[in-house]
Amino acid sequence: MNTTEINKAAIVGLGNMGGAILSGIVSGGILPAENIFGADKSDVCRAKAEKLRVKAFSEAKDAVSDADLVILAVKPQSLEALMAEIGEVKKSAVIVSILAGKKIHTLEDYFGSDSKIVRVMPNTPALVGVGMSGISSNLNVSDEELETVVGIFSSFGKAAVVDESLMDIVTGISGSGPAYVYMFINGLIKAGIEGGMDEAAAKLFAAQTVKGAAEMVLESDISPEQLKINVCSPGGTTIEAVKVLEEQGFEDIIVQAVEACAEKSKLMGK
Repeated sequence: MNTTEINKAAIVGLGNMGGAILSGIVSGGILPAENIFGADKSDVCRAKAEKLRVKAFSEAKDAVSDADLVILAVKPQSLEALMAEIGEVKKSAVIVSILAGKKIHTLEDYFGSDSKIVRVMPNTPALVGVGMSGISSNLNVSDEELETVVGIFSSFGKAAVVDESLMDIVTGISGSGPAYVYMFINGLIKAGIEGGMDEAAAKLFAAQTVKGAAEMVLESDISPEQLKINVCSPGGTTIEAVKVLEEQGFEDIIVQAVEACAEKSKLMGK
């Protein structure tokens, strides 16, 4: 298997996620800014890229023509139009897609069965440097090339390689998961306001609590279930709240939400 030496990269789509990827590559020193090219129809998005000393084009074909790594960061429904616009890419180029629901074989249909395809599901906390990305690839991608892609997506959070068969559930958990967490935080904020807090204070207490609890899960060997038990002193206040959540099937609702999201991801891949 031939490994492509990745010296130049192109990012097609410089919106929120494409912009986060670009910032990660530049700030992480993965490639020098002059070796990165962007493409977006938006003047605003191109201007943001150029502030990072990255050359940005309005036409995708101008960005990808000489790239060793091409990152597709557009909406899934834009894929067909993009392929009509993108033109030729290097045969040896590694193609990275963050298009939700679009499977590797779909990209192979466009770029060829011998093309190097990496599928990634990032999430929006990448915008603040704490994203989570699931990554899978076809057999044409070498270990070194995959390691480079993992390094890019680790530059603004964490990244893990998974089998493509798990990408729909990854979408349901981490890809869309921030939305569920925001709903939970919003519920805490509402409760705080109803209890007499001003909105700013309620937001601080709610968001910092979620952040701290997440860190405890990541930094501890204790299971989330046991961490919950540890907070619930017998006859105390927490256990009364937990009883309500359990009676309402809180965890089951989350499971159902993730399953619905994963099912939609499967449908988008057909």
